[in-house]
Amino acid sequence: MKRFAISLAALLIATPALAGTSVSLRSDTTDADGKITLGELFDGAGAVSDVVVATRVGPSAVLDAGAVQIAARRAGLDWDNANGVRRIIVRQGSGSGSDGGLAGGAPRGNVEVLAYARSLATGEMVQPEDLVWVKMAAAPSDAPRDADDVIGMTVKRPLRQGAAASLRDVSTPQVIKAGDIVAVTYEDDGVALTLQGKAMSAAAIGESLMVQNTASKKIIETVVTGPGSTAVGPQAMRLKANRNQTLRYAAR
Repeated sequence: MKRFAISLAALLIATPALAGTSVSLRSDTTDADGKITLGELFDGAGAVSDVVVATRVGPSAVLDAGAVQIAARRAGLDWDNANGVRRIIVRQGSGSGSDGGLAGGAPRGNVEVLAYARSLATGEMVQPEDLVWVKMAAAPSDAPRDADDVIGMTVKRPLRQGAAASLRDVSTPQVIKAGDIVAVTYEDDGVALTLQGKAMSAAAIGESLMVQNTASKKIIETVVTGPGSTAVGPQAMRLKANRNQTLRYAAR
């Protein structure tokens, strides 16, 4: 028993020495040959910089941050992912481990933020390859914490390459157009009724929409629940009260 206690104590003492080398995510995650290495993802990868963790086919690759973190730990690296990154977007670059990229060679800051990998026009839908993590001196007050917050959203105004992503740049895609024939549903306490109406304007999920009943010609206020569908009554009230939590429709 005493020998076991001594062995356990020795193991606990040795544990800090087994901790991985601390690394940080690079400001511009690019690779040149389609083989994504730890050195192309992290600053300070050292001797394991050439370890391949994924491959890229096409202009970009979207990696699961959790899987990358596990691969890094297996190689002796410790990435704490303090920002809670869920995806890492790797773009095609001219050289591995480059410090260039969207910032035009400017000195790195201390905050990891999402930036636009290319300029986007009003009305375009943000795709995974349109985003990249970079380091800047500061992040916008409404900076997205994860690429999923803006991927699939519609651009509200022209955005330039290299600009930090902001939630006010985008909006939920419109799933109903003016003139569309939509279903209007009322549900409450086990009772469900549906009628058809014509949308008086365009709208996104969770937004209010005026609909003209095709039978009575009466105009009623509804809330959009999905492509071609709206709701009235208690369901509509709940959607309006919890709009920030409403699922968005994104054609990915």
